[in-house]
Amino acid sequence: MGDVAKRAGVHVTTVSLALRNHASLPPATRDRLRRLAEKMGYRPDPALSALVAYRHRARLAKDQPTLAYVTNWDTQWGWREHVAAHRMFFEGATAKAALLGYRLEHFWLGERGLTPRRLSDILAARGITGVILASHRLAADVPLDFDWLRLSAVKIDFFPREPAMHNVTNDQRAVIQMAVRRAREAGYRRIGLVMPTWWDEIVDLAWSAGFLAEQQALPAAARVPILLYDDPERECLVPRPLLAEWLRRHQPEAIVSYEPFVRPQLAALGVAVPQDVAFADIFLTKVDGRTAGVRQNCHRVGELAVEILAGQLHQNVLGLPGIPISTLVEGTWFEGTSLPACPAPVAWPAGGIRRRRGGVPARTDLAE
Repeated sequence: MGDVAKRAGVHVTTVSLALRNHASLPPATRDRLRRLAEKMGYRPDPALSALVAYRHRARLAKDQPTLAYVTNWDTQWGWREHVAAHRMFFEGATAKAALLGYRLEHFWLGERGLTPRRLSDILAARGITGVILASHRLAADVPLDFDWLRLSAVKIDFFPREPAMHNVTNDQRAVIQMAVRRAREAGYRRIGLVMPTWWDEIVDLAWSAGFLAEQQALPAAARVPILLYDDPERECLVPRPLLAEWLRRHQPEAIVSYEPFVRPQLAALGVAVPQDVAFADIFLTKVDGRTAGVRQNCHRVGELAVEILAGQLHQNVLGLPGIPISTLVEGTWFEGTSLPACPAPVAWPAGGIRRRRGGVPARTDLAE
């Protein structure tokens, strides 16, 4: 660093700040000194960098600086009270922040008079440079006008889309593919997906993309169209007549979905799980051996968001990335009696289901 400082005609401290991308230097100065250092062959000492990081963490444990957890939901805490995944994101982030010596503080953009620019100024006044964006409604998908040059940031999930930044999310495409593959391994061929349209939209269509990708491995005759339905009131339940018609026309042997969307309506139609149709849950919340499905590791998503943000803060990486990176967290599969090994296939009669209970077929008219 002394050699670089001598060549550039600056103090060695200025070079040190530039190589750490410190915000106290103008961006042009940082870029000039970093280019010069690279041209001269400067390379950091990994052992020394590890020591500096250790000393920084030790100081953080005493000072406990704040990270901002910024949401934009209908209400201040609605995301935590009504959406299990978002609550687990926050819990994971809070736990990991404490472990790394930070304190996580929630800021709600829906608060009266709090614009993104105003919040950005508040964070700057309090010396908060680390931000996690999470729990943003699809309807609030507008670019956030923060002073990003003063901030390190990471996003949980897909929204807001702009500005683009590093993000962490569950790998929903892989989740749906895992569920379909497990159903196929159990012997089912005609596998259907049921969900409200908005559920697919909030994951940037990852659900339908994963499902359609898996269908390519099936013969055309075995491909069941996705049942996507409008749900403007966010009541979640698939409309019973729509489900009945879909079952009658496409005769799925197994359904992948979120249990609250489908299971009550199947029961109301007299369709038994797994006797009449098998079921795999793509957002398993209770592991009790009854329902097969994928448990999404939302707690780990929150932890990773803090880990990535802390890494940026340790390196004084401020501003939006030139190439955003997505970190995808895989789900965990659990077996359950709702998806047993597929019995010998039985043809469904037109207009209804042929029951398999006890091996005695009996027609049920779904239109009734």
